[in-house]
Amino acid sequence: MTFDIVEKDRPLRAVVVGAGYIGGEWAPELLAHPGTELVGWVDVVEERARAAAGKLGLDDLPVSTSLTSLLDGQEPDFIVNCTVPQAHHDVTVTALRRGVSVLSEKPMAVTLEEARSMVAAADKARRLFAVNQNRRFMASLVAFRRTVAELGALGLMTSEFFMPYRGPAFLGTLEHPLLQDMAIHLFDAARAVSGADPVSVYCESFRPEWTWYPGACSATAIFEMTGGLRYTFSGSWSAPGQATSWTGSWRASGAHGTVRWDGDNDPTTEAAEGRVLKQYAREADPYTGRRGRFTGLAEGLEEFVTGLRTGRAPQGDCHDNIWSLAMVTAALESARTGTRVPIVT
Repeated sequence: MTFDIVEKDRPLRAVVVGAGYIGGEWAPELLAHPGTELVGWVDVVEERARAAAGKLGLDDLPVSTSLTSLLDGQEPDFIVNCTVPQAHHDVTVTALRRGVSVLSEKPMAVTLEEARSMVAAADKARRLFAVNQNRRFMASLVAFRRTVAELGALGLMTSEFFMPYRGPAFLGTLEHPLLQDMAIHLFDAARAVSGADPVSVYCESFRPEWTWYPGACSATAIFEMTGGLRYTFSGSWSAPGQATSWTGSWRASGAHGTVRWDGDNDPTTEAAEGRVLKQYAREADPYTGRRGRFTGLAEGLEEFVTGLRTGRAPQGDCHDNIWSLAMVTAALESARTGTRVPIVT
């Protein structure tokens, strides 16, 4: 991806779009980063944005219900898109067409068609558009990823996600709540850890009779990945007892041995006969002085800022992240049609 960098010798100017929970987590990161400046906040309810700014002592911060008015008035270098997924496309494209880069919450979009048009808008505008998959920055996931790299050629990777979750009301309106809301976290992690991209998928999504969800809250999927790897996913939003980590429970098998990870702690290994596996542990949190922070936001912001200054694309670059969304949309198509579905972007 080629995008224009910001060469001006000043902090990068940012506007937060969306004053819900996650917007309230991103704003302090922009204030804490020495290379960024929060210059505005947008929300469909202006008083919500004003109240969120006030909690941070920013009573004079420009707020508005209109993104375009703040783009014109504050001339930011980038926005942080913290809106609901259904609004991601319109907000992102509006900013890109105004020559403003975008750091977005996941998912990139609701549909693959929307995502493709967003990537095209970024390319046309020569602006950086990235999606922050915050779990990629978890210390234990990074340790798992580094340890899996010791396995040589991978054959099989599995993840399980089981949670008795009574979540927000909107989950009850979804046809496939697990696949549509949660699965992208694990699918993206599978790509990050394996270094492989998806080729095809067969998926079944279903509704156990005891569940409290109207929709199909449980699923199994088999992904063919590049390099011959098979990645399998099994999970449920309504699994009574023995819950996994929110990051799932993982196993990777390769030519040099096996690595297991419970989603929270350091990975464990067992080497193949005649082999020695290096086992990585979690590194210290570089942001230990900031208690209660939302993991992965500061790290994602740092990668994004570095990208805007150097031209080096962050992990969540839209050309890469669209593959994680494609895994979700293909799994949904497979569940609805009962067929194996090729994965393309």
